[in-house]
Amino acid sequence: MANPLNTVEINEIMSLLPHRYPFLLIDRVTDYELNDYLHGYKNITINEPCFTGHFPERPIFPGVMILEAMAQAAGILGFKTMGNNDQLYLYAGIDKARFKHPVEPGDRLDIEVKLLKERRGIWKFSGVAKVDGKEACIAEFMCAMRDM
Repeated sequence: MANPLNTVEINEIMSLLPHRYPFLLIDRVTDYELNDYLHGYKNITINEPCFTGHFPERPIFPGVMILEAMAQAAGILGFKTMGNNDQLYLYAGIDKARFKHPVEPGDRLDIEVKLLKERRGIWKFSGVAKVDGKEACIAEFMCAMRDM
């Protein structure tokens, strides 16, 4: 069960991440444990700019944007764990990415990331994105902390 003290609302998310519309891809953090895991979500709406071209006849949220949402969730966990946000988290690698079913307008994309290890500013995570409890995407990825 999520601890209501371990939630992060949109204004705090915006204070932690440099991303803004249309690339801010976390709407709320529902639970986290420093140095361990974070759960959050993104509401997928037909108003997403990507749907004008991906695909007009059958809108599907792009897989690369799901991976980006995972990285942003990992960034929030990293900033909360480290206690600062004067750096950037940049993708350093993506492994074992699998897309299991499409994400469409009206879906709530639930995102779970787990810190696997950190060494010399390189953070390794596992991530899963789900819709209605069903896996849409899984991946392992690395992020590097860099000065802005």
